[in-house]
Amino acid sequence: MLDQTMLGYYLYRLLGLVVPLIPPGLGYPLATRLGDLFHRLDNGTRANVYDNVTHVLEARSWNLKANSQQPVTSSQKAVGDSEAIVRGVFHNMAKNYYDLFRVPTLSLAEIDRLVKVEGWEHVERALSKGKGLIVVSAHFGNTDIVAQVLALREIPVVVPAEHLKPEVLYRYVCSLRASKGIRLIPIDGPLLELCRALRRNEVVGLAADRDITESGIVVDFFGAPALLADGYAQLSLRTGAPIIVGFSQRLPDNTFVAHLEPPLEWEVTGDRDRDVRVGVEKVVAIMERYIGEQPEQWVMSVPIWRTANS
Repeated sequence: MLDQTMLGYYLYRLLGLVVPLIPPGLGYPLATRLGDLFHRLDNGTRANVYDNVTHVLEARSWNLKANSQQPVTSSQKAVGDSEAIVRGVFHNMAKNYYDLFRVPTLSLAEIDRLVKVEGWEHVERALSKGKGLIVVSAHFGNTDIVAQVLALREIPVVVPAEHLKPEVLYRYVCSLRASKGIRLIPIDGPLLELCRALRRNEVVGLAADRDITESGIVVDFFGAPALLADGYAQLSLRTGAPIIVGFSQRLPDNTFVAHLEPPLEWEVTGDRDRDVRVGVEKVVAIMERYIGEQPEQWVMSVPIWRTANS
């Protein structure tokens, strides 16, 4: 009997063979239709995404009330908006899977054509200090293709990745994402390599919108407490490496823009707990801006707020 834990691996390997043969003109519309299918069939993920989107829209609605004298969106329209946004999240998740399997077959010239970078001067300025660079992002837009722009510029990158099971699946997914030179290490393993990479003046990429190891802190995120990662702030305080917050954005034609913010600035007082919290809160404020403007691009399929309240 076939080991059920291996089915996902064999499916990924099959998709890895087939998907690169599908041209984007057909692949993206097909991914959108598959997103609709999984939106209908995957009740658990749909409920998670709906919960996340609802938090975002409710916080955005309260901000509109606070900052405008004009009537705000009715509750009935808000429900319709959330349903459309949730479908958009499923569309973008499916497109991201299509892109993931294409990464190894894309040339660096094709990646350069697909990705426009705004704020690259911030990266150059940060690396000129010789302490490495921590790039903090979220599950937003597309990172599998956009992150390759660092490899395109011959900048070494190390990224901790969720340790999928079985092990062969984890290794295969890492091989797809690392095909252009990005190095991935398991997020549940020793992270000393991150400090070593920064000492070599390399780039470390970390996500701020999900705390996989459940070792972060609870902060207000879109007006409600959420357990979020704080490793990037801890790492910056330990090594002196600057932090840049960056977001990828999928455009209507399925090209991308990488938005790189100026290096994060916050006062370091020596009170580690306080300094970490302030750093996280500054990153959260930037995340709220990007996610609030385009929640359909926040491809988060686990319930962020339920984790903090459980």
